[in-house]
Amino acid sequence: MFPKEIEVILARHLASCLAMPILIVDPTGDLVFYNEPAEAILGRRFEETGAMTMSEWAATFTAKDEAGAPVPPEARAIAIAVAQRQPVHRNYWIRGADGVLRHIEVTAFPLIGQADRFLGAVAIFWEAAG
Repeated sequence: MFPKEIEVILARHLASCLAMPILIVDPTGDLVFYNEPAEAILGRRFEETGAMTMSEWAATFTAKDEAGAPVPPEARAIAIAVAQRQPVHRNYWIRGADGVLRHIEVTAFPLIGQADRFLGAVAIFWEAAG
């Protein structure tokens, strides 16, 4: 079920209105939402996947570094933003649920609510040029 914090609800609404692919996770790194532009890169509609634990989404959307080595879930930008509560930028290759390998750039940042409440993280990502 989607978190009830107003800041997360507003982040989801904002993501729904933007053309940039956006993914939102909760404070444990579990996936709570990704928008329609993200569906094209991730290879599956959010309505089909729904919310997923970190291990589930990491297995569904596998990642590799430039050398082809697997990127573990905890080394992905969104997980670093959750664990370290600071912004991070990374690039790697992901294989979406559709089986297509895509080179992406990701900028992730923690979602901090009023009264300094940690609510999770947001990732904005796009296919890398070239």
